[in-house]
Amino acid sequence: MKPVAGQQSQLRIIAGTWRSRRFGFSEQPGLRPTPDRVRETLFNWLSGHVEGARCVDPFAGSGALTLEALSRGAAWTLACDTSREVVNTLRGHLQTLGCDRAEVRQQDALTLLATAPAAPFDLAFLDPPFRQDLLAPACAALENNGWLSADALIYTESECRPSELASPANWSLHREKRAGQVWYCLWQRNA
Repeated sequence: MKPVAGQQSQLRIIAGTWRSRRFGFSEQPGLRPTPDRVRETLFNWLSGHVEGARCVDPFAGSGALTLEALSRGAAWTLACDTSREVVNTLRGHLQTLGCDRAEVRQQDALTLLATAPAAPFDLAFLDPPFRQDLLAPACAALENNGWLSADALIYTESECRPSELASPANWSLHREKRAGQVWYCLWQRNA
């Protein structure tokens, strides 16, 4: 069954300071929150890398990855989405949690990534809407515009196999898994 725009759905923070907290978000076209079991696997992969990390989430959507990273001790997260409603909802969740370690911008992800950040990020979460050819350009922009620290980890979620992704030459595939029609992968940047 397809989600209806404006219909309320929920996400649950899996672990960390805000473990088991639930937040509502409105369904939007192309919005696919990372499922609990995929997030749990991802953050198991990231064990030891989240605490104190600077994270960027250019396709924030429901904010599930941003909230999970912050709950697990990320020092700072920059989240971005084109939808005003999505951005306002995520800002509201952060306010409810009393979290001042994040910035949420209403902006196109590729526009955001086209400029250099003030400082590089340790973790990047790339979960763009499917079938819009956004993943490869986002990977290239992260690499080419100074968004990543020397040994950054990059998470990707897509409908295609990791071998089909034109990833930057200095990224190596660290972990990969499939859940239904979704491939999710963790890449290691090698400076």
